[in-house]
Amino acid sequence: MGLKAVFFDLDGTLLDTSEDLGHALNQVRREQGLEDLPQSLIREQVSNGATALIKLGFGPVSEEVLVPLRQRLLEMYLQHIALHTKVFAGMEELIEQLTRHEIAWGIVTNKPQIYTAELMSHFEFASEPCATVSPDQVGAGKPDPAGLLFACKAAGCTPAEAIYIGDHKRDIESGHNAGMPTIAVGFGFTSHPDEHRTWNATHVADQVADIWPILTTYLNQYSRI
Repeated sequence: MGLKAVFFDLDGTLLDTSEDLGHALNQVRREQGLEDLPQSLIREQVSNGATALIKLGFGPVSEEVLVPLRQRLLEMYLQHIALHTKVFAGMEELIEQLTRHEIAWGIVTNKPQIYTAELMSHFEFASEPCATVSPDQVGAGKPDPAGLLFACKAAGCTPAEAIYIGDHKRDIESGHNAGMPTIAVGFGFTSHPDEHRTWNATHVADQVADIWPILTTYLNQYSRI
């Protein structure tokens, strides 16, 4: 049936958001009289979300303490959401390839829509995503497949005609749950260099440059290579 759509996770796959999220966490720590944490330590937790970042920054705290700290983190993040965030090197060229071959692309993330929409407004690619899906749009976050199935409908394809790319185990689980081939990447926010190789993904990519050769194996004779 060929390849009709490619979907990306956002944080740690399409965009390197670690520095802006780290900046927000350290701003909250400063407000509490604490010193900055190193970016290298924060980077490992970015894909785990705001709650994980607060636990990293403040240790085990009660829900009463965690909730306002988390809200403050998100406020600070929204204020400076694209100050240092950048597209991973090679991703713009990859999307150019997809556009050239008339393959739809989209984003399926666990980032809430308010932050996703604001962040993506700062970036332009060779073509517009066919879908940008957040959990609050579909009522469930990854590893639930709802976001990917929604994206497939937007792209006009079946899960078998799409592929999902992510830097976290739950991305791969979400792809499996949707019945979709997956690519686990090692250039994102993983804790260990070979961690992405342990998630039972259909394929692994250590670098962005590894992705297009994988995708070409899904292009059938009717694709416009």
